[in-house]
Amino acid sequence: MRTTLLRPAAVLFTAALALSACGSDSSGSGGGGDSDAASATSLADFGDMDALVAAAQAEGTLNVIALPPDWANYGEMLDAFSQKYDIEINSASPDGSSQDELNAVTSQRGQDRAPDVLDLGTSFAQQAAAQDLLAPYQVATWDDIPDDQKEASGLWYNDYGGYVSIGCNATVIATCPTSFEDLLDPQYAGQVALNGNPTQAAAAFGGVWAASLANGGSLDDIGPGIDFFAQVKQAGNFNPVEVTPATIQSGETPLAIDWDYLNAALTDTLSEQGVEWQVNVPTDGLFGGYYSQAISAYAPHPAAARLWQEFLYSDEGQNIWLAGGARPVRLPVMQEDGTADAESLAALPPVEGSAEFPTAEQNTAAQQVVATRWNAEISG
Repeated sequence: MRTTLLRPAAVLFTAALALSACGSDSSGSGGGGDSDAASATSLADFGDMDALVAAAQAEGTLNVIALPPDWANYGEMLDAFSQKYDIEINSASPDGSSQDELNAVTSQRGQDRAPDVLDLGTSFAQQAAAQDLLAPYQVATWDDIPDDQKEASGLWYNDYGGYVSIGCNATVIATCPTSFEDLLDPQYAGQVALNGNPTQAAAAFGGVWAASLANGGSLDDIGPGIDFFAQVKQAGNFNPVEVTPATIQSGETPLAIDWDYLNAALTDTLSEQGVEWQVNVPTDGLFGGYYSQAISAYAPHPAAARLWQEFLYSDEGQNIWLAGGARPVRLPVMQEDGTADAESLAALPPVEGSAEFPTAEQNTAAQQVVATRWNAEISG
């Protein structure tokens, strides 16, 4: 992987996916099932880890949403948690946007099928916190998470991240692009695709911000990124098809702007199908982003939700993300104490330079610009 690591004070933005959940309704009306578990703000409120495990096993179920198995190694994460604690996982709607995820929290409030935990773009996590949709909880490894990558009370905290990259099907493309500037080349006609719509999907939003940085923009000005994609569209190179593993495998989206860990995760699978898949972090627009974890304030399985967070932020959980090519938030600490998996660490794509971390105000301002301009100028 990369030689340059995401650092606590200077790095990433954020984003993620999730859609409305499916399952059976119940007639409940309020928040979590067990009132003591629902009000727990740390492991100390349960007494110890054994007590938390017992409470979670008594609930027996965890509802997750928008966690594709091939996204940041979530398939292994879900299996490992379920097997370790003998808890059934209901995984609803693995594809969708962060906004869809928040919609599920509100629309399914009081139902047994409602999501217990959320994996959100940070700006959406901040939005959820402002709407009182989240429950505060500080995991046992809380102190390892940098202050600028978590909400102080534990309403949300960053989990894993990566850099915007350009995935390329080198089997059908003679010269793979290594910069945003390259994407204007006529040889890429109809081939430049984003992972989703940037008004709803953080991966695509990050792609627009990276393009802005490559074209004279800044964390205070995402506009040049929209201008750039307007140029890509005018040149006939923009492909409005949303990137998925299926569209890549079929050749429908031979160039995919996405997080590096998502692009890199496809390399072996595509190789088995005779496809050479190259992943380049653009040299002219370095932009990184973390996703954020949170517990729903209305989680029907509040103890299982908190046990899930403890697992994710343990060395075991962090190394599972690392094995998927993502950079877990505790990685700098784990490197220092020798608990980061060396093989996974060495497999990270190389990155030159460092990325800056947008503030909440910059995120909000950029979202407003994209919401106003993208659909009218690019999607329309």
